[in-house]
Amino acid sequence: MLSLYASAFGSYAPNLFHLIDSKPVSFHIYASGIIIIATAINYYSLKIVGEIETYAVVIKLLILLAFVVIGIYGLFGNPNLNQLSPQNWESTINLITGGMVIFVAYEGFELIANAVPDIENPKKNIPKAYYYSVIFVIFLYIIIAAVTVGSLPFNKIAAAKDYVLAEAAKPMIGEIGFTIITIAALISTFSAINASLYGGSRVSYEIADDDELPHQLTGLLWNHPVGLMITTILTLLLVNAVNLESISTAGSVGFILIFTFVNYASFKLSKTINGNKTIPLTGFILGLAALIILIVQQYTSNRFGVILAISIVFVCFISEYVYKRTVQNNVYKK
Repeated sequence: MLSLYASAFGSYAPNLFHLIDSKPVSFHIYASGIIIIATAINYYSLKIVGEIETYAVVIKLLILLAFVVIGIYGLFGNPNLNQLSPQNWESTINLITGGMVIFVAYEGFELIANAVPDIENPKKNIPKAYYYSVIFVIFLYIIIAAVTVGSLPFNKIAAAKDYVLAEAAKPMIGEIGFTIITIAALISTFSAINASLYGGSRVSYEIADDDELPHQLTGLLWNHPVGLMITTILTLLLVNAVNLESISTAGSVGFILIFTFVNYASFKLSKTINGNKTIPLTGFILGLAALIILIVQQYTSNRFGVILAISIVFVCFISEYVYKRTVQNNVYKK
């Protein structure tokens, strides 16, 4: 996920400021640089991480809401509006697959749960945070997608696929709109990287502390979990070696798998956690179906992304299996 956000940052940033004439080289410099800067901030101060997230979320939401309001007004009389007509839609299977490819857009909600140890009154505030944010974001995504498709012809959307929101702002308010949305994208991706580094390093620490991963991952490097540096290095490798589409597919496969089995766990533990059985069971079934559809469809159009996703999942399962059969068993015997 971090490599996906960094790829998006690297795609938008050269449109605002060219470091060198070569756009591919600029991409790698920006994508790598933003990961290093966010890592440095996480090491420097967690308080600053929290403050950055607060301001970043407010700024990008204000810009996106302005984009929506101006965009809806601009749709009236726009010749591209008929692109939203159902007769221009893809097949149902392609629509579902497209939705699953960008499922990573919902990854951020996982970070709410990851931050439980730092949240006041989590039993009350976590459910509220989920309901309010998920419902709001679903509507925001749908409206932004509609405005984008209704503002630009399909060929321009395809040509500007890495920075399409900024391109969609051009018909509304020209180059100023392009620049404002680019800035919003940079703020958004930077805050996502910042938050994901924070949440991810703490997840690895908590899992290792429960002896579900090697206990060495509870070690600290410069007063922070060693997982932070491991995550940074792996992200730098991935973002500089794999294209955006394959990263997105691999990320979506991973998160659909995770969310599917979180729902299954909630279903199995419904009595223990005093939860509803129907909702998580429905989530598990739909998640499993979506995962199968995504893998089957993407295998023909983006085979490398599917192979990458399955390989990562396979390595994770094998590593956990080996760990539990060796190190963990020795711990229990002692």
